[in-house]
Amino acid sequence: MWLSWKLLLFLSLTGCLSEYSEAVPGVPTSYAAILRIKSGSSSLASFNSKNRPRLSSPSLGSVSSPGWRGAAQHYHSPTNLYHFSETFKNDESVDYGPVFVQEPDDMIFPTDSEEKKVSLNCQARGNPTPTYRWLRNGTEIDVESDYRFSLIEGSLIINNPSEMKDSGQYQCLTTNMFGSILSREAILQFAYLGNFSGRTRSAVSVREGQGVVLMCSPPLHSPEIIYSWVFNEFPSFVAEDSRRFISQETGNLYISKVQTSDVGSYICLVKNTVTNARVLSPPTPLTLRNDGVMGEYEPKIEVHFPYTVTAARGTTVRMECFALGNPVPTISWRKVNGHNPSKARLRKSQAVLEIPNVQLEDSGIYECKAENSRGRNVFRGQLQVYTYPHWMEKLNDTQLDSGDQLRWECKATGKPRPTYRWLKNGVPLWPQSRIEMINGVLMIHSVNVSDAGMYQCLAENKYGTIYASAELKILASAPTFPLNQMKKTIIVTKGQEVVIECKPQASPKPTITWKKGDKVLRENKRITILPHGSLRILNASKSDEGRYLCQGVNVFGSAEIVASVSVKEPTRIELTPKKIELTVGESIVLSCKALHDSTLDVTFYWTHNGQPIDFEKEGGHFESIKAQASSADLMIRNILLMHAGRYGCRVQTAADTVSDETELLVRVPDLISGDMESAMAVELNPWVEYEFRVVATNKIGTGDPSAPSRVIRTNEAVPKTPPANVSGRSGRRHELVIAWEPVSEEFQSGEGFGYIVAFRPNGTRGWKEKMVTSSDASKFIYRDESVPPLTPFEVKVGVYNNKGDGPFSPIVVICSAEGEPTAAPIDVKATSLSVSEILVAWKHIKESLGRPQGFEVDYWKDMQQEEAAEKVKTEGNESSILLTGLEGNTLYHLTVRAYNAAGYGPPSTAVHAATKKSPPSQPPGNIMWIQDGSHVSLGWEPVRPLANESDVMGYKVLFRQEGQSNSQVIETQKTSAVVLLPDVGVYIIEVCAVSEGGDGTASPQIRVPSFSGGKVTSAQSTLHVLSTSSSSVTLLLALMVPSTSW
Repeated sequence: MWLSWKLLLFLSLTGCLSEYSEAVPGVPTSYAAILRIKSGSSSLASFNSKNRPRLSSPSLGSVSSPGWRGAAQHYHSPTNLYHFSETFKNDESVDYGPVFVQEPDDMIFPTDSEEKKVSLNCQARGNPTPTYRWLRNGTEIDVESDYRFSLIEGSLIINNPSEMKDSGQYQCLTTNMFGSILSREAILQFAYLGNFSGRTRSAVSVREGQGVVLMCSPPLHSPEIIYSWVFNEFPSFVAEDSRRFISQETGNLYISKVQTSDVGSYICLVKNTVTNARVLSPPTPLTLRNDGVMGEYEPKIEVHFPYTVTAARGTTVRMECFALGNPVPTISWRKVNGHNPSKARLRKSQAVLEIPNVQLEDSGIYECKAENSRGRNVFRGQLQVYTYPHWMEKLNDTQLDSGDQLRWECKATGKPRPTYRWLKNGVPLWPQSRIEMINGVLMIHSVNVSDAGMYQCLAENKYGTIYASAELKILASAPTFPLNQMKKTIIVTKGQEVVIECKPQASPKPTITWKKGDKVLRENKRITILPHGSLRILNASKSDEGRYLCQGVNVFGSAEIVASVSVKEPTRIELTPKKIELTVGESIVLSCKALHDSTLDVTFYWTHNGQPIDFEKEGGHFESIKAQASSADLMIRNILLMHAGRYGCRVQTAADTVSDETELLVRVPDLISGDMESAMAVELNPWVEYEFRVVATNKIGTGDPSAPSRVIRTNEAVPKTPPANVSGRSGRRHELVIAWEPVSEEFQSGEGFGYIVAFRPNGTRGWKEKMVTSSDASKFIYRDESVPPLTPFEVKVGVYNNKGDGPFSPIVVICSAEGEPTAAPIDVKATSLSVSEILVAWKHIKESLGRPQGFEVDYWKDMQQEEAAEKVKTEGNESSILLTGLEGNTLYHLTVRAYNAAGYGPPSTAVHAATKKSPPSQPPGNIMWIQDGSHVSLGWEPVRPLANESDVMGYKVLFRQEGQSNSQVIETQKTSAVVLLPDVGVYIIEVCAVSEGGDGTASPQIRVPSFSGGKVTSAQSTLHVLSTSSSSVTLLLALMVPSTSW
């Protein structure tokens, strides 16, 4: 049995965990993926991490295979390629629907096989473990009542198979508590070859020069047979040439012009391509008539290919054409509507046109021409090349809240173009009131628990069917908060951004409300409730301090979390002195003072050239002195040349971190007596240029330095300083990227400086060394296709110059690169927020290779090509982004892909979202108001949006005191409202419509005075009208004057 699937194992490395797989080269592959849930996670959170493309492919017919030896054998066809890890395989806490690991293949069973049983394989994974049933020609097989059938782990065993009882189409149906899926169809055929009729065949008598056709009339057989002819006695076979031709379509022997040498006995021999069985026909005598020789005549085409030839792309096409005639005709071929394919070959004296690996472009009309001196004959037929269906867009497992809308799209290519059908739990799914199926798109409106189950999309044309499956789960739960979101205190400084997380797990999605203290929070330019529920406060101030409560509510219940926000003064830092120049042997104290909020504790950190100072390992040169809570000093004693550089002080509080740096220059002293006129400088660095100055000093003081000496370079020497900070970097798969800090020129000690990079797999002996000749190099990349991702290596980097090799750096362990991300983001969702904004959210499969540094979102309009897409990037672990500046009322397509330093991962399946229509352009008309003391009653005509504008959802009444910028807002779904003006002064009032696309155009402003509660009697009340239409004013006056409040 041929197995066309492989289990690709996941490799786990000590210290570097890696999971990866590769498709089997040259084998058509379909895919299944698994749900992975960490132990201890909630079922809801676990299911959210699931994304399992489930696909099956069709049986593609016969492919050349080794000779049949009387045993059952499968035609080679694509099967599921199932990826799994040992972790998942042993995790019994994960529940999921069936996924095919292996599906049945087409089979041809020789009737004379010694093994009297057929095995149709079927294997699926799922939790709970799936059960199996089998269908034959659409009818379930009763395995229990027929002793000939048995099931072994899902595979169907047929004992003593019979062509009459058992040939047909078989499908495996596997089921667990989540639903059922149906395998592709597998055809069971029986191979046999009958015997020729024993009747004596009549002699065929022709004139010399005449053409003749000897009929084979083969016996019953299955599947295909090969024809040959024996002349007089076995094994003298008829040799085919321009005069004689054996058709593999009819089996007949054609002789275009009979000669005396052709007289004899002819026997047709047929061979079964599966069983290799052979049988011989009774002989057919061929004799010559004695009434003369046949004269010349024009060609007559006796055998030709069909008027329409169909062939699968990638197969070999053979078209036959042979003619009788005298003289013997010559055969020629041409493609009528183009040139013959360059790969085409002529066989059997040009009687057969063979086109290997036929492609769509080889389709067309082909012409066969038979020609001799007496004339010619022509036949034409059409070659049509078809392709099996092939998936272009896959289904993914989906979980939805009750009431949501499901939209699944499966898209396949093929010729003829595939049509689509849908199954639910193995049974055909039909359109209903909530269910729509259009061109491969399945939509279920307002899903409920009854819609949960296993779904399959079938793409089919006349040549094959492929299956894709997915699981639909309907979620229903009250809001809950994970422990890491429970009560917390957030400390920030003034001007910072505050984000208080509120992401309850619930289904359906809960309504989020925020309170500060006992008051409901209202959004403004600084305070925003993010789409996922968290609260963002920009430019924090003392007024933002307090207790915040987030509550999530849905039909099943509610939950809330509390957070306290404390806003502190920002920390400032003073580091002195700013720049110091000292002589070797001197000492200095650097002072770092923090000006910070008195309620916060501060911690000080010191660095030298960006690296933390280790006070225990610096030979007593450094000492940290903290005399006060808000300051710290760094004492540097007995300074050496190596102590020169940048010194940093970092101050950290619970709210913020600030830092500053100062520079220390160290000069070499050369103290000699006053009567000396020369001196020797020692312990200088090799191969470094120096210049010298002389300064005179006495007890009174120090004079000015001399002019600098000429520049002089010290001699070369073997380098003594290895590179620092040897580490790994990201790279492409199969790469080991080694990086280091280049050795500065003053420590290179001579010409010809370079690096020796040594590495070996962790735990092995023997170093592999590579020379890097550039002194400025800071990176080396070693590439080996055999190195798996995240393989640990021991690495060290040494130095050398023309004088010899210097020391190596300490050994560090570096892992080979993960490479670019391998997994596309999952659960990509696009939500239209307004006329110009779409929120895109996604999830990343953490177990995949190639950790992302960020994500790129590509988006393009419906009428554009994907190549014209605009791109926007995120950084870090962001899982959403708000696209802005989009066109209103426009459908956009969006994909998301991860990226890192090694490159880009595969894009997600495209999702779609349409921006909202523009808000209404017309303001509310004919506004009327009546003032009763501090109460103002308002009424207006409803706004009627244009066809390209959003529907009106309600109205906003905005009012503010004259001279102030912040307005108060009243929202209503009616065309009237009552406004309370609490303070003395003049108020500005406006009204606008509210829609999905945003707020509409505001009405003209109304100026209303307030008398701070002074009562105006109804007799004093006045009806005011702000009209945009004179014709409607009269009507409204008539309706409204009798009443002073609405």
